[in-house]
Amino acid sequence: MKFLDQARVTIKSGKGGNGCLSFRREKNLPFGGPDGGNGGRGGNVIAHCVDNLNTLVDYRYRQHFFAKTGGGGMGRDRNGATGNDCILVVPPGTQIFAEDNETLLADLTKPGQKEVLARGGNGGFGNSHFKSSTNQAPRRTNPGLEGEELTIWLRLKLIADAGLIGLPNAGKSTFLSAVTAANPKIANYPFTTIHPNLGVVKIGETDFVLADLPGMIEGASEGIGLGTRFLGHVERCRVAIHLIDAGQDDVAEAYGIIRTELEAYGAGLAEKPEILALSKCDTIAEEDVGVQAEILKELTGKDPILLSSVAHQNTDQLLYKIGEHITKNKQKEREANEPKEPWSP
Repeated sequence: MKFLDQARVTIKSGKGGNGCLSFRREKNLPFGGPDGGNGGRGGNVIAHCVDNLNTLVDYRYRQHFFAKTGGGGMGRDRNGATGNDCILVVPPGTQIFAEDNETLLADLTKPGQKEVLARGGNGGFGNSHFKSSTNQAPRRTNPGLEGEELTIWLRLKLIADAGLIGLPNAGKSTFLSAVTAANPKIANYPFTTIHPNLGVVKIGETDFVLADLPGMIEGASEGIGLGTRFLGHVERCRVAIHLIDAGQDDVAEAYGIIRTELEAYGAGLAEKPEILALSKCDTIAEEDVGVQAEILKELTGKDPILLSSVAHQNTDQLLYKIGEHITKNKQKEREANEPKEPWSP
């Protein structure tokens, strides 16, 4: 399945059915009176979040979605049927924006969530609605109201527990393939990964979702390279794993570029918990690895994990550390959601 994290679609809710003009005419009932029914309401356009999707690729080949028109009223006081709703099925983490791509209409984060995006038009009244003691034979009816038509943007921000960030060719895809069953594309040239990949990790008593995000370059927060399109995926992660190639000429500069872009993007990315790791440690001499690690420690105050995904060196150590961060984060979320004082009548 191809990955698509942004789509532009046009939606339209159903028009309401027209009211009916009818009079009851039966044998031996000379004064039957009006019996025209009301029109049915038009169908709504509804976004529905489901848990078996992780892409918006369905909206690449179809961009127009219309709900059904409500049925017209009929004689014998029969009301028209309500039009069928149009359901947009989206994965968790989907945000829905108005045509300006800035006004947020809905944020669907949990499976089962539903949001009405366009409401169907009301059905028109039949002539029986207007009968009264002073108007016993009304010939007035209402047409159904038009539905709402609008253009919306669907934008997916992956919901993953941990995200791999770093410059292109930092070893992110190799690490994902080493610790999960995911099979991302791996090659020795930049921007091998052009869309996020997900994998499920189970380590000890903890299991979590790990995302391999495309590499960032200087100016990514301003849209250069793959730009802000994929920085948004980091927003949903509980912890960021920052990989730096041990073979870099200047690991301090490599670290600084990513931190600068996270801070420039905003949305709390710079404040997220970060685990620092030197990747590809098997490609350079051991004493050189120590030098690179010491540079990063002086810069950040943290000991980087010396990692080799191919040789499975310290991969479990990194996974256990990720699991600890995620467990603490979930505990904090539970405590924040618990009522501070017990309820009492």
